Amino acid sequence: MLEIKNISKTFNPGTVNEKVALDDVSLTLENGDFVTVIGGNGAGKSTLLNAIAGVWPVDCGQIIIDGQDVTKLSEHKRAAFLGRVFQDPMNGTAATMGIEENLALALRRGTLRTLRSGIKSSEREAYRELLSKLGLGLENRLTSKVGLLSGGQRQALTLLMATLKKPKLLLLDEHTAALDPKTAAKVLETTDMIINRDRLTTLMITHNMKDAIVHGNRLIMMMEGKIILDIRGEEKKKLTVEDLLHKFEEVSGEEFANDKAILG
Repeated sequence: MLEIKNISKTFNPGTVNEKVALDDVSLTLENGDFVTVIGGNGAGKSTLLNAIAGVWPVDCGQIIIDGQDVTKLSEHKRAAFLGRVFQDPMNGTAATMGIEENLALALRRGTLRTLRSGIKSSEREAYRELLSKLGLGLENRLTSKVGLLSGGQRQALTLLMATLKKPKLLLLDEHTAALDPKTAAKVLETTDMIINRDRLTTLMITHNMKDAIVHGNRLIMMMEGKIILDIRGEEKKKLTVEDLLHKFEEVSGEEFANDKAILG
């Protein structure tokens, strides 16, 4: 579903601020893979997601989604393949519009829109049913402005919007980092439910090692723009934070220096 071939990205090349963000990265995701991505600050995690999404062009290499080379496609053209949830709950929704209006926009993404108004009653019922599965009471607040929702409610809604039209690839960029632990756990529970239900191919960046281990069927760790660990299958199921730290030290020759990632 996703094939990344030898991509590299350097910011401010040839200056004192030169930064190699991605260094000859290759990665393949099979249909239905749920891959968690972890690494210290500046490891290249968000740059990888932004490269896939087309936020900026890569210097070299190829990005292929479901057999189509999207390397030279603009960000808005790639959006047809992707669902994305950002770290900031304020991104991804229109704050001054109602919940049902936001869902209607997501449902109509990529289709020709007319001036004909309206959300049909059958459509409204479908939204109500989808929202009820989140367990946040939003199914009774369809006309509420999204700006009035809590961060967790908004992030759960953004997740629903990103997956309403089953994307080829779901990108989750530390989508629980701005939430309190209890709310983050609820959003992650919702994430698992939607991904497993629809068998969505997913890349999830997280700053939390425990979350990276518990969620998904595969874990990759990045450092200095490279993928240094790729753990899957039975090995991932048995993995502990201590195992992961030990593997990191073996591969990198240094200690993992991000307390937030270790402690959660």
